[in-house]
Amino acid sequence: LICLLALTAATITGQKSLADIEGTWAGAIETVAGKLQLVFHFTMSEADTIKATLDSPDQSALGLPMGRVIFEGDTLVADAPMIRGQFRGVCDGDSILTGKWIQLGGSYDMTVRRNAVPITYNRPQEPRPPYPYKEEEVTFRNSIQDFDLAGTLTIPDGEGPFPAVVLITGSGSQDRDETIFMHKPFKVIADYLTRNGIAVLRYDDRGTGKSKGNMATATSLDLAGDAEAAVDYLMKRPEIDPRRIGLAGHSEGGLIAPIVASRNSNIAFIVSLAGPGVRGYDILLKQARDILEATGTAEKEIEETLLINSHLYQMVIDEPDTRKFAKEALDYYGSELDKQGLNPEDRKKKMGEFAQGIVSLNNPWMRYFIEADPAEFWSKVKCPVLALNGEKDLQVNYEQNLPAIKDALKKGGNRKVKTVALPGLNHLFQHAETGAPAEYINIEETFSPEALAIITKWIKKRAQVKG
Repeated sequence: LICLLALTAATITGQKSLADIEGTWAGAIETVAGKLQLVFHFTMSEADTIKATLDSPDQSALGLPMGRVIFEGDTLVADAPMIRGQFRGVCDGDSILTGKWIQLGGSYDMTVRRNAVPITYNRPQEPRPPYPYKEEEVTFRNSIQDFDLAGTLTIPDGEGPFPAVVLITGSGSQDRDETIFMHKPFKVIADYLTRNGIAVLRYDDRGTGKSKGNMATATSLDLAGDAEAAVDYLMKRPEIDPRRIGLAGHSEGGLIAPIVASRNSNIAFIVSLAGPGVRGYDILLKQARDILEATGTAEKEIEETLLINSHLYQMVIDEPDTRKFAKEALDYYGSELDKQGLNPEDRKKKMGEFAQGIVSLNNPWMRYFIEADPAEFWSKVKCPVLALNGEKDLQVNYEQNLPAIKDALKKGGNRKVKTVALPGLNHLFQHAETGAPAEYINIEETFSPEALAIITKWIKKRAQVKG
């Protein structure tokens, strides 16, 4: 999924006047993850320069500062340097710009319109106040790396102390609700659990929302420290029973949870929601095949993609030096393009896109994810574990990962494990037709009621919650 990050200040040059582009322009791109809306705001500053900001409403990212803006002739170029992104469009009348959004090796057709209103989607499961429980804005400290994290603690009404769950988000910079395409799955889960007598702490990832810290250099090991800080905070709250604090992690959060529990005996239980049981190397290859097949990609193209990807992933493992890896990767891809007999212009274009694309591989988080074996941590977990997957999950395949989690736990002597493959559910635990990420945004359901019931019943039994 495309993550839109904060960008730098903007300037404008060229012949056209500001009046020609001042205002709000909105459009959308089609990605393998579905339709993603982007909204550009152009306004004049007191210094006669452009102030440009960017919204990604489907990801609840609003008012992100943009970079360089150039308007020459009929062509607008708006840069997003920190994410290697750019919109380049040509005027089609006074109210339409037709062009492309380019980011991290991907090029997406995009038409933006002046004063267009972004599409909103119905999310009927999203809880609305007043709530039959207490909700509190909290902060807690990662004392190892010395920064504060911010979150929401929901506490059941009545007399405690209560069992509690720390919710751990998936990959990327996520807010406390794990907001994606206007869905707020963690808000839905927290509401359901708290209504059933279980306190819940959910928090903004480091560097996101109200949380401090730096996500750019963080690996899953670092993020485990944030989750552990959340547990430490709950153990000091008088409303919470310190012997009944568990973890529930979605996707990457299902890797972070066993990292924490493998070294912290205070963890009472784990719920893994589409969490990994095998290395990222294997997950990413399976994910690529499944998603490409779901989008109708020809088998030949799939095989070519998997061949290149597997080679690059192995290069990441073999070469820890990021500069050497980048050079070797470019040399490898260049030799692959030479076999295709492309003309110089097409070859240059593909090499440029590839150079942007390898940025997503050549960073601490991805390097760790590709190589780390979750079995190393699962085998050291001694608390009860519930591992759930949707059978239509194309991002973390249930047949590949659920048995691996169970096997690793049993090899470590832990037989307190239950694995459940849920028919018809995708990676977000929505009822889906194919499971392809492109469906996420159009599905009104945020989180399967069946999955919520299974999670709650299992936790209540382990935490001895009455009712």
